[in-house]
Amino acid sequence: MKKSGIFGNLLIWRIKNIPDRQFIIFLSLVIGIISGLAGVLLKNLVYYTHYFMTNGFDFKAINYMYFAYPMFGIILTVLFVKYVVKDNIDHGVSKILYAISKKNGVLKPHNTFSSIIGSSLTVGFGGSVGLEAPIVLTGSAIGSNLGRIFRLNYKTIILLIACGSAGAIAGIFKAPIAGVVFAIEVLMLDLTMATLIPLLIAAVTGSTVAFFLMGKDVVFSFHVETPFLFTEIPYFILLGIFAGFVSLYFTRATMFFEQKFKNISNPVIRIFSGGAILGLLIFIFPSLFGEGYEALMDILNGKGENIINQTIFSNLTGNNWLFLLVLLMILIFKVLAMAATTGSGGVGGIFAPTLFMGGVSGFFVARFSNLVSSFKVNESVFSLVGMAGVMAAVMHAPLTAIFLIAEITGGYELFPQLIITATIAYLTIMYFEPHSIYTKRLASRGELMTHDKDKAVLSMMHLEKLIEKNFKTIHPEATLGELVKAIEGSSRNVFPVVDDENNFFGIVFMDNIRHIIFQPELYEKTYISELMFMPETTINPDETMEEVAKKFQQSGKFNLAVIQDGKYLGFLSRARVFSSYRNLLKDFSDD
Repeated sequence: MKKSGIFGNLLIWRIKNIPDRQFIIFLSLVIGIISGLAGVLLKNLVYYTHYFMTNGFDFKAINYMYFAYPMFGIILTVLFVKYVVKDNIDHGVSKILYAISKKNGVLKPHNTFSSIIGSSLTVGFGGSVGLEAPIVLTGSAIGSNLGRIFRLNYKTIILLIACGSAGAIAGIFKAPIAGVVFAIEVLMLDLTMATLIPLLIAAVTGSTVAFFLMGKDVVFSFHVETPFLFTEIPYFILLGIFAGFVSLYFTRATMFFEQKFKNISNPVIRIFSGGAILGLLIFIFPSLFGEGYEALMDILNGKGENIINQTIFSNLTGNNWLFLLVLLMILIFKVLAMAATTGSGGVGGIFAPTLFMGGVSGFFVARFSNLVSSFKVNESVFSLVGMAGVMAAVMHAPLTAIFLIAEITGGYELFPQLIITATIAYLTIMYFEPHSIYTKRLASRGELMTHDKDKAVLSMMHLEKLIEKNFKTIHPEATLGELVKAIEGSSRNVFPVVDDENNFFGIVFMDNIRHIIFQPELYEKTYISELMFMPETTINPDETMEEVAKKFQQSGKFNLAVIQDGKYLGFLSRARVFSSYRNLLKDFSDD
């Protein structure tokens, strides 16, 4: 109680002495520092776990431990999640988006550390996923919980969540601008001066912390010296189209394979089947082990053949067409390896896999172009630009992809190529998939926050809280006289007709019976079954508020009955829905 009292006094002192804007700036600095430290911690955990297990391994010697390591990591992760966390911690970015749109920005306290441990076990032992989504969830959870501790409002908590994600991305990649753009583009944060300054502070702080503790090569870096040539534009357009279709395969195949694993009801079978598939794929294609950044560095440094030399197909490197075929196989099986990791219980994200797929895609297109054309292109540059193309399309975040690769290369010499390829890739996948891999599931359930404020506010509204139950019900076998008595005790002009088991039979409108309610001789002769009618439009409680709004607009009604499995639950009124909408819109938009 004493601690609570001290903290309560501290909150009161803060409110009186530190204006909200200054306090938010201070919190963004703190969040940036902690997010940067969390990113450094996670990268080191995975690096040293990976190092101690793989140091001295020779793929050519066919080391069969690569069958066991990934499965062992998944088993450890599943045990940690089931017996320690006791909560679902996969799909970090989707979890953040869901918290923003449906849970008032609430992320659980364990999210500040559970994803770090879970992903380090998964990726450190060879899981073919990335660390970025777990660390973004960690940074966002730090922001969410700090906001709740200091009793801040919904909009401020969302801003702090975005600060955590920006600091995490900036810390991992040493890319503060990409971190800010990610928060705006992927987390759907409105861009105003009130939001931009805290985001910049968190991103720069996270990047600075990572730089001082890990040096400039936080993930990988590459200096571009090749100038942009207008004659290369058709090749980058081709790369954009190819990256778009690779991203389409990535998105659909990931969801398909993950669902197949989820359909395995026995957790033991699910773990061992996923682990066995993952182990086999890594044994055949060692570049699928872990995040895949080592293979990307080989490609960027002009040693792309190493990605094949490590495989059982190393003797095919002399044949250029078979070499391209093996690259295609790596692209195809990378998605299966990733889905096997997450579907069987591993923890990780799709950020690193998109970079891997993009790098290999760019390498493939460049090598193919150099084979069929007399004009030679730079394979390293195409690999970098391919990363932006696949990331832009899979995440539906072209600006994030463009700025991330630009910052990784230490300059903006690649801007024209990045813009061309990322835009073409994004437009290509948009034709087939209007939602990103992060938002596809949420959008199908109407739970996605978007930049459209109307839709965003509607997604935040909870239908069950708006149901009105103060309507007088009447039995279908009741008489007009009983209805008149119900009218005397009601302030409504609509009367739902239900039986003893609450089954809904229809409604009676006051306007429809006004001409007979003053004729007592009809009270015992007229029955409700003769007066009621079934409304054309009703609402199911599982419908989204956007669907409800459309029903009010199309029907022109002021009240709509809420029915579930034939049972009457109450009414939604247009006035109450609109009032709730206006209040939320005011809170959502007020700077």
